[in-house]
Amino acid sequence: MTTTAPAARPSSATARLHDPSVRGFASDNYSGVHPEVLAALAAANGGHQVSYGEDDYTARLQEVMEEHFGSGIECFPVFNGTGANVLSLQSLLPRWGAVVCASTAHINMDENGAPERIGGMKLLQVPTADGKLTPELIDREAWGFGDEHRAQPLAVSITQTTELGTCYTPDEVRAIADHAHSKGMKLHMDGARLANAAAHLGVPLRAFTRDAGVDILSFGGTKNGLLYGEVVVALNPEAAHGLVFLRKMNMQLASKMRFLSAQFIALLEGDLWLRSAEHANAMAARLRAAVETIDGVRPTQKTESNGVFAILPPGVADRLRESFRFYDWDEAAREVRWMCSFDTSEADIDDFVAAIRRELAAHSAGAAT
Repeated sequence: MTTTAPAARPSSATARLHDPSVRGFASDNYSGVHPEVLAALAAANGGHQVSYGEDDYTARLQEVMEEHFGSGIECFPVFNGTGANVLSLQSLLPRWGAVVCASTAHINMDENGAPERIGGMKLLQVPTADGKLTPELIDREAWGFGDEHRAQPLAVSITQTTELGTCYTPDEVRAIADHAHSKGMKLHMDGARLANAAAHLGVPLRAFTRDAGVDILSFGGTKNGLLYGEVVVALNPEAAHGLVFLRKMNMQLASKMRFLSAQFIALLEGDLWLRSAEHANAMAARLRAAVETIDGVRPTQKTESNGVFAILPPGVADRLRESFRFYDWDEAAREVRWMCSFDTSEADIDDFVAAIRRELAAHSAGAAT
C-alpha cells in the first residue's frame, strides 16, 4: 500500500507572548537562543537521520570535541545540566561511593537532591568562602577509607566557574586532581559555564580540564546560547563506567539526538563559544566597574566570569526588581546575584546601573527624613 504525507494546512502567524525589550539579570539561561545556533538547528532539520545518536551530527560532534580535548575521549549528549552531573558522578562511583563538593555547589544546592535521590550517592559538603575547593579543604571530608560505617569518599566535584563566579586556574585544578588521584579518588568538573572560564583565563578548554587531570566533564551549553542540552565528556574513559547504559537509565537519551549535537557543533566548530562567553564576561566587568563607584553597593566576590555579587541596603533589591529581575543569593545578608548573557548589551548595563543609582538615591533620601 502506498502512503503519502498529509497535506500541509495553512498556518497562521504565531503570536509572541512576551515583550522582547524586557531585560533581566537573574540568569544567563533567561536569554534566547543565539541566531547561529537557531540556523544550525534549521540546517539539521529535514530528511531522516538514525535516532538515539547514530546520526551524522553526533558523529561530527565527537570529532569536534576531540579537536578541543584530544583523541580518546567519549561524548554523551544529554538534555540538561542536572542530568549531566548525575550521570557523570554515577559513572565514577560504586554504589557505596560519596562525592566531596563545596557546600555552594550546584549539585548540593540547586538540584533538589537529584545526585542523592536519583544517583544514589552521598554528598560530603565543605564550606568555602569563594566557592573553590583546595586539597586542604577536600581533606576535611576525604577520610574514613575502608570504614564500613562511612560512605566512601571516592570522587571530588568542582565547578568551573564556581557558583560564586570565581574561576579555578589550571594549576589549581591540577593540584586538586593530583591530590584526589593520590587518594584513589576521581575528579568531576561541572562545566555549566566552562566557556566563561576559558574566556577569563585566556587558555584553551583542555588546559584546565583534560590537561589538568579532570576525569569527566559536564560541558554546559544552555547558559552560552543554546536552546537546550549539555554533553558529558569522559576525558579519561577508564575512570568512567557504564555511561551508555546510565544515560538511558537516567532518562537522558534523546531520540532525535541530531538536534542536541547540531547545537554543540555550531557552538564549538568555530569560535562562537568563545565570542559569546567573552561578551558575557565583558558585560559583567562593565557592571562591576560601574557599581564599584556607587555608594551603598558592596561587591562580595571577584568578578571572574559573567556574574556580579553584591550587598544592597534594605529594600533596594525589591524595588529594583520591579524593573529588572534578579535573584537574592543570601537573603539574610542582603546579597544579590546579577548575571549577564551573550545578548546583554552595553545599553542594558547602563540602564540597570542608572536604576540602581536612582533607587539608592531614593533610599538615602528616605533615610535622611
